[in-house]
Amino acid sequence: MNLESKNFDFNCADRTIIIAEIGVNHNGDAEIARKLVNAAVDAGVDAVKFQAFRAEKEISQRAFKAPYQEKSTAIGANQLEMCKALELSAPVLLEMKNYCTSVKMSFLCTAFDFDSVDLLVDELKVETIKIPSGEITNFPLLTYIGNKKKAVILSTGASNLAEVGMAIEALQKSGCPELLIFHCVSSYPAPCDCINLRAMKTLRTGFGLPVGFSDHTTGIYTAIAAAALGAVAVEKHLTLDRKMVGPDHQASIEPNEMAELVKGIRIANSALGSPLKEPSQCEIANLPFIRKSLVAASDLQQGTILSREMIEIKRPLAGIEPGDFTKIIGRTLKNGIQADNAITWEDLA
Repeated sequence: MNLESKNFDFNCADRTIIIAEIGVNHNGDAEIARKLVNAAVDAGVDAVKFQAFRAEKEISQRAFKAPYQEKSTAIGANQLEMCKALELSAPVLLEMKNYCTSVKMSFLCTAFDFDSVDLLVDELKVETIKIPSGEITNFPLLTYIGNKKKAVILSTGASNLAEVGMAIEALQKSGCPELLIFHCVSSYPAPCDCINLRAMKTLRTGFGLPVGFSDHTTGIYTAIAAAALGAVAVEKHLTLDRKMVGPDHQASIEPNEMAELVKGIRIANSALGSPLKEPSQCEIANLPFIRKSLVAASDLQQGTILSREMIEIKRPLAGIEPGDFTKIIGRTLKNGIQADNAITWEDLA
């Protein structure tokens, strides 16, 4: 999947792709947006994501703010006014895309309406479109996006499995060539005990598609857990300061936390390792020190017929292993063995 300047293979889960969601945390200010891109670069994420929308095209004048929006921002009297103040114009979005290219940061953008789809495809020339959770039953928009023949990342917050399936069908039937699903919980911030990360496996098994996670919890731990459970991508809101005014800042993490998230996910990826159960290279040298051998309980003379009470099990592993205990009972020693010395197969007649 092409995220503007870089291609990522989401069928390989060895390395979770980390997306810093800038969203509307720029507060409509291009300079803040640029600072967020710089913070993402410094944190070591793989991509940043913006949002393209024309408020009057997707929000009616009668749309009230969600409760979390009422609590977090005084911008605008309703959703339309609030979102209008947070829009980035087409020239600014293009500027952000070009700036991302200049700092070698992959660019991704969500489309909320038909005009924004056209903007992304025709003017910004993107190869991948992100679809937000709220559009999962918007089949006209899904079909319109599918007809563009671009790769899609589909968020699935506040939906059930049947709705996800219908959205996938609409995209694929209309021509979407590549699809990545994001498990998501559309609450801001989302309580950790409502996240249901196991649903990622349900989505992966049910649709045979790669699955990532869009995280709206506070902190970094849920996202790291998602990576440990095999999320091929993790998306997390980034803000310069959670105290800033705006609807999403409180459900975001700051630059130092984003750097810690990247570190934590890379550790989780590394720790997953191989599905084979066999000794790791780093532990082979310790085997003799942690395992035990059959040893002589006292001095044993040549010709002794071994019985249970003549044998103890002690570290290190230097002779016959405890699993072969019954095999040597009744065997005759051809060599004498001092107390506490390991019994070897060469000692037996």
